[in-house]
Amino acid sequence: MKIDLTDTTASQINKALIEGRRAIGSPAVGMVLTLVIVTDEENAYDALRSASEASREHPSRTLVVIRRVSRSPRDRTTSRLDAEVRVGAEAATAETVVLRLYGEVVGHAQSVVLPLLLPDAPVVVWWPINAPSDPARDPLGSLAQRRITDAYATERPIQELAARAETYAPGDTDLSWTRITPWRSMLAAALDQVACDVTGAEVEGEEFNPSVELLAMWLADRLDAPVTRSHSNGPGLTAVRLMTDRGPIGLDRPDGSLATLSIDGQPDRAVALKRRETAELIAEELRRLDPDDTYESALRFGVDRLADSGVAGERASGSAAGPAKASGGPAGEGGSAKKAASGRQPSAKAPGSATKKAAPAKKATDT
Repeated sequence: MKIDLTDTTASQINKALIEGRRAIGSPAVGMVLTLVIVTDEENAYDALRSASEASREHPSRTLVVIRRVSRSPRDRTTSRLDAEVRVGAEAATAETVVLRLYGEVVGHAQSVVLPLLLPDAPVVVWWPINAPSDPARDPLGSLAQRRITDAYATERPIQELAARAETYAPGDTDLSWTRITPWRSMLAAALDQVACDVTGAEVEGEEFNPSVELLAMWLADRLDAPVTRSHSNGPGLTAVRLMTDRGPIGLDRPDGSLATLSIDGQPDRAVALKRRETAELIAEELRRLDPDDTYESALRFGVDRLADSGVAGERASGSAAGPAKASGGPAGEGGSAKKAASGRQPSAKAPGSATKKAAPAKKATDT
């Protein structure tokens, strides 16, 4: 069921949600969180489709905030709020409200969103594009326990990672980090199979891809070995190679779908490592709303080393190094390989160094 409201208010929108639920015979609300999507008209459809698919796992009230630019000076001083309310089949298993803001109310989106938040439920804000420089201090971001950005969607993704590190606050995350979760899990599982010391690592992938950079930063932050960054034609991440005192360990994915895990002395194994859709990434982020300390550690590691190198402005890919011992012991909390796999465990930052070369900005691609 879809209800269109023109020049409306938050109270009228809440009333329409209740009436819509009653009309479809489902007056009870079983939502677990509020997802606020801040986007523009061009990208709203794709973002809403991804959120609708994710809501099958996490039933939520989805608020899509679209700031419309008024053409004339008089229109810019006239506030108006239009809303499109969707319940039932129109909104998958959730409730969806598309909010279009005009005039002066564009600068006060938080005042529109606040009365529509589910009571006593966590709030997640997602910027598919044009994320603020400091998400935690953004008026909408300050309402949320979880703030999701995407460096991949920016014109200068590597520089964006540096900005994210400078303004990081607990609850911040980026889909470029979410994209490498299967890679981190697979590498940690491989190290758990072999009792070894890692002496070096190489991360191969597309140039200016933030996920490739984050994986290199994560390895550099966790391993007591130099980590080098090499370029390929993609798609996304194509290979990670670990040099150990027991022989090489390789994870190669040349086609973006099927990877080959190679461990010295063992037969090669094919593993599924496909590139995931945005809906899967959002669903993963909504499973855990606590601060991601491992993401913070990896993010700050890379930027700290960039600062030590004296590189300013645009940043491209390069090499990184930092001490933190890795061993293939039992998969317990004290095992280095398991610590590397966990995306939610606190990690101790280790000193090291990294180098980055300057290069022209280029739009990144998915991992």
